[in-house]
Amino acid sequence: MATPENKQLALQEKDLGNAAYKKKDFETALQHYRTALTHDPTDITFHNNIAAVYFEQREFKKCIEECEKAVEVGRENRADYKLIAKAFTRSGNAYRKLEDYKSAKTYFEKSLSEHRTPEVKSLLSDTEKMIKEMERLAYIDPTKAEEEKEKGNEYFKQGDYSTAVKHYSEAIKRNPDDAKLYSNRAACYTKLAAFDLGLKDCETCCRLDEAFIKGWIRKGKILQVMQKSSEALTAYQKALEIDPNNAEALEGYRACTMAVHADPKEVWKKAMNDPEVQQILKDPAMRVILEQMQNDPKAVQEHLKNPQVASKIQKLLESGIIQIY
Repeated sequence: MATPENKQLALQEKDLGNAAYKKKDFETALQHYRTALTHDPTDITFHNNIAAVYFEQREFKKCIEECEKAVEVGRENRADYKLIAKAFTRSGNAYRKLEDYKSAKTYFEKSLSEHRTPEVKSLLSDTEKMIKEMERLAYIDPTKAEEEKEKGNEYFKQGDYSTAVKHYSEAIKRNPDDAKLYSNRAACYTKLAAFDLGLKDCETCCRLDEAFIKGWIRKGKILQVMQKSSEALTAYQKALEIDPNNAEALEGYRACTMAVHADPKEVWKKAMNDPEVQQILKDPAMRVILEQMQNDPKAVQEHLKNPQVASKIQKLLESGIIQIY
């Protein structure tokens, strides 16, 4: 045990070390912290301070070694668990700098077992995400993805859609940026009537490759089955922007156009998503005109003589929100 006088000398050296540390004079800080330890080798704080200097100097392995000494001294002298947790946290941070995320995770967990703080919980969570992402990236292999896709294609042809899904899912893990794989799996989900999953895959497919027409067509077909005609219409429109002569897209577009105009709710929903329609309906003058047209259908002829009003009425007619008989 250090004498009271030695403890006092140690604290004085620590204060000098802290002053140098704040000025980023790390070598001087290190000298004072080491001198503090000679006066009082039982205080974990000095080891923690030395570890902090090594961390700032990017001497991460030395930092970890010093943290281990800090924990050992702390255990032997029944130090405050918060100080032991601090040493474990600094080890975790040093391992992160060394990109050894699994070791970092271990030390953050050790820190939390001593003292739980939101900061360390956040560090652990971030580290676990890094580990997961590294494992995901390490798993990517386009060649194996192609092999799994071919297996999926064979099972799809045989009508074994559940097994095909497994192979397409494995292919996606091996090459998650290949849009066509999501389209293939969406086709399986459609056969299995898992339309929500199929739609999600179509959305991923279209996001990854906006020019892949099959993704838009498949999305349109799923939305049709889900009786979301206005959304399906938008998907087919996207497909037709890529290829205006695509037979499947044209057929789907025509079918959805008829369905949308046959369902007043769908008509209204699609129309209200159009900013131009919204603006027209907010116009007080147009609201008066529409009310007149409702009460007296013949009034429309008079209003159509005004070019500005006529263009607005035409827009509402095209959207299906009004009809003139």
